[in-house]
Amino acid sequence: MNKRRATWIGVIAVAVILAAFFIPGETAESEELIVSPRRGPFEVTVTATGELKAKNSVSIYGPTGARMARIFEMKILRLVPEGTVVTKGDFVAELDKSELTGRVQDAQTSVQKAESQYTQTKLDTSLTLRKSRDELINLGYGMEEAKLKRDQAKFEPPSVQRQAEIDYEKAERALEQKRESYKTEIQQGEAKMQEVEAELSQERRQLDQLMEVASSFTIDAPENGMVIYKRDWRGQKLTTGGTVNAWDPVVATHPYLSVMNSVTYVNEVDIQKIKVGQPVKVGLDADADKELTGTVTSVANIGEQRPNSDAKVFEVEIEIAESDSTLRPSMTTSNTIVVAQVEDALSIPLECIHPSDSLSYVFVRRGGKTIRKEVRLGLFGEDEAIVEAGLTEKDRILLSAVDEPEQFRLVRLDEVDAE
Repeated sequence: MNKRRATWIGVIAVAVILAAFFIPGETAESEELIVSPRRGPFEVTVTATGELKAKNSVSIYGPTGARMARIFEMKILRLVPEGTVVTKGDFVAELDKSELTGRVQDAQTSVQKAESQYTQTKLDTSLTLRKSRDELINLGYGMEEAKLKRDQAKFEPPSVQRQAEIDYEKAERALEQKRESYKTEIQQGEAKMQEVEAELSQERRQLDQLMEVASSFTIDAPENGMVIYKRDWRGQKLTTGGTVNAWDPVVATHPYLSVMNSVTYVNEVDIQKIKVGQPVKVGLDADADKELTGTVTSVANIGEQRPNSDAKVFEVEIEIAESDSTLRPSMTTSNTIVVAQVEDALSIPLECIHPSDSLSYVFVRRGGKTIRKEVRLGLFGEDEAIVEAGLTEKDRILLSAVDEPEQFRLVRLDEVDAE
């Protein structure tokens, strides 16, 4: 029994060795990866990651009069968490007004000085005019006295009469001159009062404006909605500790969630393929089962350098067709932009294609032979390319690389394949 078992084992071993030696082609072929061209719909797509944002929104502004107060940057002391739902009038943010407080104190001091100046000028004017009025009264008495002396001198010698007449005319002239001077003094007093009053009004107005600006450093919601943080030119969110620019004092926004956009960035190699109106398949990282659709609505004309990227990219906006209550700003999306579609095409994987000078070819297995066959290619997708000529659906194409490809015969498109 042991001899018989040993004999059968030996026979089986010899058979296996002979099979491996005499039929190496079948074993090699079984190890090769072979595919056939696929016929059906073909899409050329560009895939890019994006971020949701509301198509329309209301800005929540900080102080709009900060520049008037010569304040150009304002630090955020407090800011409600992003995504907070607020009603009109609710607290949103508070800005640091320490610099403005100093300006308010200076303005209050200026108002006090202007008020003091106004009071002093008013008193000085009153005293000057009162003195002038007293002088007018005294000159009036003097003129009456001179008149009496003139009347009494009628019975005196002519020289005395003439002297009395001259004294009366002098008194009358002095009174008239003082009356004219008094009118001028009144006008001067009014002008001085108008000047100090205007200065006082200006100082008070500046103080009122500063107080109004100071009150706007506490920011309330302009209407009901969700608070979404503003992003700066680098794409970074403006949060507590950040600064608000006086030329663009937007602190946050209220988005309208009925229509959402996905903002994505496409590299400079693919941007030429992107056009307004192209359909987009949109996926959500937060919900892999949700499938949305969209349309390209905007393509930037100028590229930009994004943080942590060496290549130039172009901003592309995609409007989401569906209105979904689960969509929120800042959600990450995967956007597949369909740049070209062919309803019926013959396509092969890109791994099968081998370029050589001005032509492209594939390795085709027919029977036990392998040949190189030239193909004319059409549109290229991310994984496949359309074959316009050179292959049929029945062809069997090598997917794996081949050593020394030059040893295989090349069949050109214009040749007649005799096989």
